[in-house]
Amino acid sequence: KYLDEYYERKEAPVGMLRASSNSLSNKIQEMQAFFGLQINGKLDYKTMQMMKSPRCGVPDVASYSLFPEEPKWKKDTLTYRIVKYTPDLSRAEVDKAIQMGLKAWSDVSPLNFVKLDSGEADIVISFEVGDHGDSYPFDGPRGTLAHAFAPGEGLGGDTHFDDDEKWTMGFNGFNLFTVAAHEFGHALGLAHSNSPSALMYPTYKYQHSSGFRLPHDDVQGIQALYALGPRTSGQGNPNIQPAGPPQNPQQPNLPANPEKCNPQMSFDAVTAMGNQLLFFKDRFVWRRHAQLTAATPGFIQSSFPQLMSNIDAAYDIPNKQIAYLFKDSNYWVTNGIQTQSFPRSITDFGLPSDVRQIDAAVYLKESKKTLFFVGEEYYSYNEAKRKMDDGYPKAIEEEFSGIDGKIDAAFEVNGSIYFFSGSMAYKYDNEKEDVVYVVKANSWLGC
Repeated sequence: KYLDEYYERKEAPVGMLRASSNSLSNKIQEMQAFFGLQINGKLDYKTMQMMKSPRCGVPDVASYSLFPEEPKWKKDTLTYRIVKYTPDLSRAEVDKAIQMGLKAWSDVSPLNFVKLDSGEADIVISFEVGDHGDSYPFDGPRGTLAHAFAPGEGLGGDTHFDDDEKWTMGFNGFNLFTVAAHEFGHALGLAHSNSPSALMYPTYKYQHSSGFRLPHDDVQGIQALYALGPRTSGQGNPNIQPAGPPQNPQQPNLPANPEKCNPQMSFDAVTAMGNQLLFFKDRFVWRRHAQLTAATPGFIQSSFPQLMSNIDAAYDIPNKQIAYLFKDSNYWVTNGIQTQSFPRSITDFGLPSDVRQIDAAVYLKESKKTLFFVGEEYYSYNEAKRKMDDGYPKAIEEEFSGIDGKIDAAFEVNGSIYFFSGSMAYKYDNEKEDVVYVVKANSWLGC
């Protein structure tokens, strides 16, 4: 579980068998190399002790101390908002710890931080427990303490703390300033460092906020990212590369990020699958680790050989760990590793026989219902009762105002629906029943 979470295993190409013991040994060696342990591929005492250490929830696999493709904020002044506090500390103590954690980075970079008490912020901060809607459930006391998302749209910059921990301002429990300062490094674009003295080292090490100064390794990283100094070859471990999607050896090499930053780029379908977001377009699928902005391209055929290309819609049900992929009047079920080899008719969902194709689909976690978008209308399917709700279809324009054009794709994160229409992506707030902001669709791929 530890290796799957922090050292993502590469899938074998289609048609090839993988020796699980070799894969496990390779991942143990990768982890041992990162932490400077003896590289033997075995679960020895020191390796197990490191695995048991409380730590950050962001994976360790990255290029140098910067994330792949070096995501960063394109402005110097960033807003932040604390939307959910912990009962362990007073609001004033939380505010101070967060402010000091951000100050550690603003002291050595051109960045400035402004606290908001309402509205949309660049960095949204909250204390959560268990499954909290971002594909990265917390694991209770100790283990994963917090996680943050690299700069970008949607969840980009957002920082979550596990409220099952005992948060303190001192040495006992887990010091909020220490963890916050580390996580804000991720929210600004830094990956983990394999230097044990660095703040961005993955495991927890108490730091006092009074008079704290960022270690040299962290200063180098943030200044390299925000153009205040050269990047040095000593940052991070250049031998550890990010895991990519499976590639079919019989297919030609895929060009790097084909056309993804074309201003007119649109998507056929978008869905989460495990801890990844999948963006489908024609023959291609981009896999984006949910906490990073780097998206790795691959052929749809390599991951889903039965579908080949041109997927119309997709949605996932996280607690069942399955996803549905739609093409024409058929659908397939997948758990991300194995896809059912036979197609089924979309009439299974109770859709009228004259519906030949679904434009988009999204599963709503709270209501446990799936919305199917067809032309200018949408249907509501009750997953628990496995039947279509009465009173549908309804007009999309009446229920989801503010979206221009046909809906091509949709998915839900943290209670908000992200609609993709043409080259634009819309964040729809269910509580406000309105679109709260609009960005380019391919900004989700780091463009």
